[in-house]
Amino acid sequence: MTAPDPPPAALTAWAPDGVGEVRPGDDLARVLGDALEAAGGLTDGDVVVVASKVVSKAEGRVLAAADREAAITAETVRVVARRERPGGPPLRIVENRLGLVMAAAGVDASNTPAGTVLLLPEDPDASARALRAALAARFGVRLAVVVTDTAGRPWREGLVDVAIGAAGLRVLDDLRGRTDAHGRPLVATVTAVADEVAAASELVRGKVAGRPVAVVRGLGRYVTDDDGAGARALVRPAADDLFREGSAEAEERGYRRGLAEARGEEPPAG
Repeated sequence: MTAPDPPPAALTAWAPDGVGEVRPGDDLARVLGDALEAAGGLTDGDVVVVASKVVSKAEGRVLAAADREAAITAETVRVVARRERPGGPPLRIVENRLGLVMAAAGVDASNTPAGTVLLLPEDPDASARALRAALAARFGVRLAVVVTDTAGRPWREGLVDVAIGAAGLRVLDDLRGRTDAHGRPLVATVTAVADEVAAASELVRGKVAGRPVAVVRGLGRYVTDDDGAGARALVRPAADDLFREGSAEAEERGYRRGLAEARGEEPPAG
């Protein structure tokens, strides 16, 4: 095996102004394409990164809901952790319908009309594929599209953007089986390229700048001819997840199991 290909020596990331408010039913590819064209257009190998919020708005994922908590419950498949918060509803870290583990199931109540909440796209990979096809046809270039959302991380303060949808990008760069610069075999290194692209793009898009789309240039080696596996490939299978529940939940489950065994009862499921 040979050493992995060296990474690009430089990347550029830029985000155009002028997208404006996106509404249900808007042709998002046209809206984003107009902004990108006004800013100089796209070149071969570009990665177009789009905030899930505008994808959801264009796809009509705006839900009338006086209570965000009910919407979170409806989108929840499994509760990972729940913590009470003074003066407000509890914080819930859950697995949602997309298999993503995140706070509030990804249900967003910011930058949406009063009395409504915004759900994540129903199929972010499909959304990315549709945007990729339309933008590639418009600009006549080979490109990738990443759809992002904000998430927290275990053991780390702060939030980052991660990829929840992707098309035309090698979302994981598996280096296992290759050797490093000193000839040692790599046995565990799998780089989450799509998440790194998502995080880099957020630095130029920002949360309040009104720039929901960005272009990351210089990563053509990761752009593929076909749509690829999508961001779903980034979701860790349940059997491999060492942190499927919060610490308090794990302690409570262990206590209930031990109590049941001491009583000679069948241990609770889970």
